Amino acid sequence: MSQVASLTLRQPVKEDGTKVYDLIRRAGTLDLNSAYCYLLLCDMFSQTCVVAEEDDRIVGFISGFYRQEQPSTLFVWQAAVDSAMRGRGLASSMLEELLAREHPEPLEYVEATVSPSNTASRRLFQSFADVYQVPLRELDESGYAPTMFPDAQSHEAEPLLRIGPFRGQSRK
Repeated sequence: MSQVASLTLRQPVKEDGTKVYDLIRRAGTLDLNSAYCYLLLCDMFSQTCVVAEEDDRIVGFISGFYRQEQPSTLFVWQAAVDSAMRGRGLASSMLEELLAREHPEPLEYVEATVSPSNTASRRLFQSFADVYQVPLRELDESGYAPTMFPDAQSHEAEPLLRIGPFRGQSRK
C-alpha cells in the first residue's frame, strides 16, 4: 500500500467491487462490464489490480492479470480515473504500484490492447516505457480486429501494445 498525496493506492478487496463498478460507469470512457466481473477482479485477481482511494471513495482502478501462457507478462485490462482526478498522474502511480509488487515470476512485459484513438492510454503506456527505458511496440496482429466485437461497425481495432522487456531495467 502506498500514498500519493491524500490518496491511498492498495490492492482491492471483494467489498470494493461495487465501488469499482460505479467508478467505471462514472468514468464513461471504458466498456462497462457486469458488477459481478468487478467483484471477481477485486477478489480473485486482487494481486494484479490496484485501487486508488480518497476519503473512502474509489477514484482510480487498474485491472490486470498474468497471461496464462506467459506468466511473466502482466496484461492490463482497464485503467480508470475519476474525472475529477485526471491530469494528476494517478494512472501512472497505479501502474507503478502494480509493478512494485511481488510477482510469481520476474515481470518481463506489460501488455494492453489500446485503440488508436485512445490517446490518454497510449500516452500512459509510452510514458511508462520511457521511465523504464524499455521499448513499447504495437503488435497489431496480436490484438483484436473490429469484426471480433458485437458492435463491429462502431468499434475500433485494439492492437496489442507490449512494453519491455524489463529484465534488469530500472527507472530513469
